[in-house]
Amino acid sequence: MLDVLVVSDTHAPRFWKALPGPLRAPLERADLVLHAGDVCTPDVLDTLAEHAPVHVVLGNNDGPEVAAWGGGVPETLELDLDGLRVAMIHDSGAKGGRDRRMRRRFETADLVVFGHSHIPMDDDTGAVHLFNPGSPTDKRRQPCPTYGWLRVEDGRLVSHEVVEI
Repeated sequence: MLDVLVVSDTHAPRFWKALPGPLRAPLERADLVLHAGDVCTPDVLDTLAEHAPVHVVLGNNDGPEVAAWGGGVPETLELDLDGLRVAMIHDSGAKGGRDRRMRRRFETADLVVFGHSHIPMDDDTGAVHLFNPGSPTDKRRQPCPTYGWLRVEDGRLVSHEVVEI
C-alpha cells in the first residue's frame, strides 16, 4: 500500500510561511508527496522532503530556484506508482475538453494530477481520471483550503479524496 499526499499552489512565501499545521499528520504518514506546481520557493520542497520523497512539476509562478531543485524540475512528469501510471502537469488548460485533452497528452496515464486553478477536483468519469488537490494555503474563492490523498495498491487507485482543511 502506498499513501500519497498531493498538494499544489502553495505560493511561498506569500501564503506558505511554514508547514501548515493541518498538513503535519498526513505528511507524517505519507510514503510519497506529489506537488503540482506553484511552489514559488524551494524551501517548501525541502520541508516536504524531510518527511517523504517529493515529485514536483513547475508552475507558472516557479522561478529558476524551484526549477533547479533536486537536480531539475520538469514541466510535466510521468510516474509509475506501484503500477499506477500517474501524469503531472501544473496547468491543464480550460475546463472544457480537459479530460480528452489530458488523455491525448498523457496517452497511458491512469490518473492526471494538476493544479493552477486552486479549484479541487476528483473526477473519474471522463476519458482519464483528473485530480486537482486545490491549495492548502491559498483557497481563493473556495470555501476552505484543501489537499489530496491517494492510496495505491498493486497498480490500482484504491482510494482518492480531496480533504478540506
